[in-house]
Amino acid sequence: MIERIGKISLMPQILIAFVLAVLAGIIFGPHMDVVQPLGDLFLRLIQFIIVPLIVSSLITGVASTGSMETLGRIGGKTILYYVSTTFVAVSIGLIASALFTPGKGVDMSTSRDVPEATETDGVISVLLNIIPTNPIESLSSGNILQIIFFSIFIGIGITMVGQKADPVYRFFDGFAEIMYKITWVIMKLIPIGVFGLLAPIIGEYGMSVLMPLIKLISVVAVACIIHAFFTYSIAVKAFAKMNPLTFFKGIAPASLVAFSTQSSSGTLPVTIKSSEDNLGVSKKISSFILPLGATINMDGTSLYLSVAALFTAQAYGVELSFAQIMLIVLIGTLGSIGAAGVPGAGLVMLTLVLTTLNLPLEAIALIAGVDRFMDMFRTAVNITGDASGAVVINATERHLDDYTSPDNEAG
Repeated sequence: MIERIGKISLMPQILIAFVLAVLAGIIFGPHMDVVQPLGDLFLRLIQFIIVPLIVSSLITGVASTGSMETLGRIGGKTILYYVSTTFVAVSIGLIASALFTPGKGVDMSTSRDVPEATETDGVISVLLNIIPTNPIESLSSGNILQIIFFSIFIGIGITMVGQKADPVYRFFDGFAEIMYKITWVIMKLIPIGVFGLLAPIIGEYGMSVLMPLIKLISVVAVACIIHAFFTYSIAVKAFAKMNPLTFFKGIAPASLVAFSTQSSSGTLPVTIKSSEDNLGVSKKISSFILPLGATINMDGTSLYLSVAALFTAQAYGVELSFAQIMLIVLIGTLGSIGAAGVPGAGLVMLTLVLTTLNLPLEAIALIAGVDRFMDMFRTAVNITGDASGAVVINATERHLDDYTSPDNEAG
């Protein structure tokens, strides 16, 4: 995507916007809601490009693998990697919660209206719902999982048909180029979007709302940082022979955008750009793995679910059995597949976890008050994990013609 989007230095502008948003939120408080339309504009622009970008890039990415053998090999590696890192993330969350007991001493009584328990789909239903009964409806409603399923099978079909399907492939390849150019325009508005999204949050909540739940936020934040820096450092070093500092520096622009927007899907254009431009990930790999990872790879969300579940149990004095803890691991690992890459998806998944464990749903009313803060950390981890997967898989597919390792570039 180097030639298609161009070299845009996002880091300085994003950092400046981030600092200004925090300062403005602290100084002007609730009055900062006047800049909320800027954030809403940015999110709408991101939502505007997500579906066509995923469809075109994923179809092109799958079809460009050239053979079913290559497609099966890359897909298998991707799923194995993402499931493995998610399992590690859930485990780290459980260990951190057991060590620091964020729920001890927390007063779970609240004057807020407690939301009624709602029906939640089980893991099997989530997996079955990935298959669309009407692909057109899936496209119009923005059902990302079903869109990915549909796009992958179109790409597989193009690969199976071969030469006769070349016109279809060229159409989607050209469509993808158009979407990359539109993305390039939207990229320039990221600093404005970051300011418009972050300043109202700081202004509304400030520091006072964080104090009662500062321990919970701290455990989630620390666990996310540990998982990111240790798990992903080991992965990119061991499998891709890449310096972890090179990796984190390269993916930093996307991590900051994810931190501000709390949307893995919304950050996808920046993740793709950073992975290709800064980490040397092949176009064939990034266009297949990153859209897939933005939906099914939710390390940060799964980690958060495990911490929030133990927080609730500790706050209400409920002792969880070993079987229930293993159930958290299972739900956190498999349930992340159904967690949409949009702000607030973690609370939906938390409802599933608490219901399954028979823990009080009233805890959601309290956790929701600071969910946006924890969402920042877990979303940043989500997209960093997506990028680490792309780097690792890319390194195992070195024969692809456009692979370049940042650590091995001349000069």
